[in-house]
Amino acid sequence: MSLSTLSAAEVIARLAEFDSVIDARSEGEFAEDHLPGAVNWPTLNNEERRDIGTLYKQVNAFEAKKRGAAIAARNIAAHIEREVIDKPKDWKPLTYCWRGGQRSGALSLILSQIGFRVTLVEGGYKAFRAAVVQDIPRLVSGLDWRVVCGTTGSGKTRLLQALAAQGAQVIDLEALANHRSSVLGAVPGLPQPTQKRFDTLVWQTLRQFDRTRPVFIESESRKVGNLALPLALVEAMRASACLNLVLPDAQRVALLLEDYDYFVRDRELFCERLQVLAEFLGKAVVDAWTDSVRAGHIEPVVQALLTQHYDPAYRKSMQRNFRHFEDAKMIAPEDRSIDAMALLAQQLIKETE
Repeated sequence: MSLSTLSAAEVIARLAEFDSVIDARSEGEFAEDHLPGAVNWPTLNNEERRDIGTLYKQVNAFEAKKRGAAIAARNIAAHIEREVIDKPKDWKPLTYCWRGGQRSGALSLILSQIGFRVTLVEGGYKAFRAAVVQDIPRLVSGLDWRVVCGTTGSGKTRLLQALAAQGAQVIDLEALANHRSSVLGAVPGLPQPTQKRFDTLVWQTLRQFDRTRPVFIESESRKVGNLALPLALVEAMRASACLNLVLPDAQRVALLLEDYDYFVRDRELFCERLQVLAEFLGKAVVDAWTDSVRAGHIEPVVQALLTQHYDPAYRKSMQRNFRHFEDAKMIAPEDRSIDAMALLAQQLIKETE
């Protein structure tokens, strides 16, 4: 029998050593966040966990533990039959639950009795979460940030994607957050991850970077949709060198119509989202815009959105928050196309070599 424990900090340093990372929590807990690469083997599923919790409160701990043990034994047996029978003797799993206690302990004990070298995360997911939060500032501080600035529709995301495609180091916070970082930025049918999951995704991206090479990032505010950026990352962005991406207004409008094509296809959705701006610009302005959208005149509304709302707010934010924005190097692709962004990305990479 081989069963050992590691602290969360040790697990982070040695994560690549394990053949499998097994999360013994319920499906709901797993969906909220989990260790990188983890698979979910619930010792108690959502419904079972709720029922045992009710029994614990309404009857007593002893009765709840007996019932929970019976359910856990059946579930662990099913996991072993489904996932473990074909594993070789030298398979090395890492297991955890909420606090490294009963659920992952029961699974780990049985796996170790079979003869596998099992490692348990001391303190479970809770300890891992604390270690991640503590580790993010360290990772951020060691990196050479290049902040891609530019007004709405200038193609910042397209440029980041072009940079990443050519091998540059990029962190695309909007992609991690499933949001386009504006009042109209929620993507239909694409929910944002939880805050904990977002933090882990940011941490996971940061730890993969080579500290000898620059990292490109978009000039985000403190939040992307409903998700808060790590404070250390916000502070690093605001203190770093900036690049000012510029496109003519006609190109910006065309780019936004392409990237937000669901508003073109569903005008009522666009009108519904525009209502959020009434408190900033007044009901009369927004009503006029929605009338234009319903009549099929979308381009003039997008242009008005830029000049009356997004551009003034962006300029104020950049001048107030980004220390080196006034000294930013201006970069201008030939147009909004993917090819033009790829050419600009190539030039930027050459300048950093």
